[in-house]
Amino acid sequence: MRFSIWLGTEQTWDELLGSALQAERTGWDGIWVADHFMPNGERSLMPRLEAWTTIAALAARVDRVRVGVLVTGNTYRHPAVLAKMAATVDHISDGRLVLGLGAGWQVNEHEAYGIELPAVGERLARLDEACQVIRLLHSEERSNFEGRFYRLVDAPCEPKPIQRPLPLLVGGSGEKTTMRIAARYADEWNCWGLPDLMAHKSEVLERHCLEIGRDPASIRRSAQALLLMSEDAEQLKSWRSDNPVTPRIVGTASQVREVMGRYAEIGIDEFVVSDHALGRGAGQKRENMDRFVDEVAIHLQNRSGS
Repeated sequence: MRFSIWLGTEQTWDELLGSALQAERTGWDGIWVADHFMPNGERSLMPRLEAWTTIAALAARVDRVRVGVLVTGNTYRHPAVLAKMAATVDHISDGRLVLGLGAGWQVNEHEAYGIELPAVGERLARLDEACQVIRLLHSEERSNFEGRFYRLVDAPCEPKPIQRPLPLLVGGSGEKTTMRIAARYADEWNCWGLPDLMAHKSEVLERHCLEIGRDPASIRRSAQALLLMSEDAEQLKSWRSDNPVTPRIVGTASQVREVMGRYAEIGIDEFVVSDHALGRGAGQKRENMDRFVDEVAIHLQNRSGS
């Protein structure tokens, strides 16, 4: 099983880079950043680094781990432009990029920047076409495509990515359409969820694969939930008294190991730890990153497969 760290882009560049370099040194398998221009909700002035320029810089500075955007909002960039960006970052990283892609959703970003946010059905149709466009550009010498939303005319994409194919991760939990898109095009699929939910979602993904004649084992699966780990009984009690919307894992190191073992049992290949729940300040976050590796991840990682 792989374990990756999801670094918040509201940090300064120096803080984010320091955590990324520590992740590389201490045994993490991957580094992700989110594709958002501002916090959700009110139009906050909190600084936030742009995802793709950040991941390109990380690719040049961090030498071992996989890097990626979890996930790129398809509404923000034309997929042909994104295909070119991804091929470039794959070269910068010497073949360590994962191209994460989703339909896009955050309303206030689209409103603030005047970016069109179509209805859900159209966003998903655009995501489907975007996957086709990216696959074509990364595989064909010249690409032609006539879709409802995107068009290619004798389009090149050179240099091609180092990885052939470049891993495409589709993120989302919608069982009817999003996961069908993942079954059709993705090398990896990602979803928020605790083990029981992920087991159900994996069964849905497998059904979609079987319907289109694809081997379900050809798609890697990854999950994330906020991680709150402590040996302090009172602290755990306080965390458990909350009623959060976002999935959370709350427990001692041994309890967290049990949950991670359950993810592994149901076929989850990668667990992504968000640094948002690891404390305040770079020092506390990095201390908790090390604790997770030393007390949890090291017991479940397959180093030959990372």
